[in-house]
Amino acid sequence: MAISFFSGAASFKRQWALIEEELDKIFESGQFTNGPTVKKFEQAMEAYTGAKHCIAVGNATDALIIMLKAAGIGPGDEVIVPCFTFFASASSVGHVGATPVFCDIDPVTYSISIEDIERKITERTKAIMPVHLFTQLADMKEIQRIADKHGLLVLEDSAEAIGMFHDGVHAGLIGHAGVISFFPTKTLGAIGDAGLIVTNDDLLAQRVRRLRIHGQDEGVPYVYHEVGYNSRMDDIQAAVLLSRLPYLSQEIAKRAHLAALYSKHLAANQHVQTPAIKERQDTTNPVYYVYLIECDRRNELVQYLTDNGIGTEVYYPLTLHTQPCFESLGYQEGSMPHAELACTRTVGLPLYPDLSEEDVAAVSEAINKFYEGGV
Repeated sequence: MAISFFSGAASFKRQWALIEEELDKIFESGQFTNGPTVKKFEQAMEAYTGAKHCIAVGNATDALIIMLKAAGIGPGDEVIVPCFTFFASASSVGHVGATPVFCDIDPVTYSISIEDIERKITERTKAIMPVHLFTQLADMKEIQRIADKHGLLVLEDSAEAIGMFHDGVHAGLIGHAGVISFFPTKTLGAIGDAGLIVTNDDLLAQRVRRLRIHGQDEGVPYVYHEVGYNSRMDDIQAAVLLSRLPYLSQEIAKRAHLAALYSKHLAANQHVQTPAIKERQDTTNPVYYVYLIECDRRNELVQYLTDNGIGTEVYYPLTLHTQPCFESLGYQEGSMPHAELACTRTVGLPLYPDLSEEDVAAVSEAINKFYEGGV
């Protein structure tokens, strides 16, 4: 038995015929970067998300950095971020010269703790950056309430949140701006790096477009209004994403079906905590980008599954506030108890549209066998 954590090859091969003609056009045109296919993809994403502006960039880390800088975040500012998330959520803050201020997480959703946000606000706080992690949105109603109370921006790390809506508003558009990642493992994945910034703010969008191409305005080359970045989406990636976008809804539904099977197969296992969807007063929808469990003896289980040909991914082995590069910020181990506990117990199981029901059953059976047999 061999079940990989992520299998993009089968999906890509299945859709190759759909993109081959478009790729031929790109090769013939010689426009490989930020060309007409990228423009077409931006328009398609505006239609899907309802955003006034969707601006394609090289990857979602660049998207976070450019979004922050375009929003006026810089030296002397503080941005509140959760400590349990991918590194780029915090490193992007440092890249614009600001300071990440870490918060603990909600133990159910793994998103930023509402109570901890209030405790961390200072006179230097400029923005709150919630991260929509794994399956559902952060509590955006409460986050926006706090932001309005203190006059703060809300800039969403919605990299994982394509297809998630809050009262009909797509992730990334609930606050001032947001980002989407198209890394190959994402719910909508490219065959390399690609990212997007979404916003309804005209001025912010204008500055984002300027910053992504060295600081020059579109259509006016070699005139630089500020020092920007070189972060443009490749047309080949845009073609791949355009080919996959029409299937996104059915693939989200397939992920939900497989997640429900996992939860069913693992329900009786007292050593495993399956994902829980926290009820909100507002209308929100889960999207299973990752099927994340908490479990006893996590590292031993991961090794057992690896030995049996089953891929997993540990999210995350270290909290951000305990990373060596942030040591100078002065956080102490034990200061973020929910996040620090999650780091010892959480692991993602294989979940993608080409995964079969039999695969889910086999992974679940292996997990149950590990605990039942006292391995």
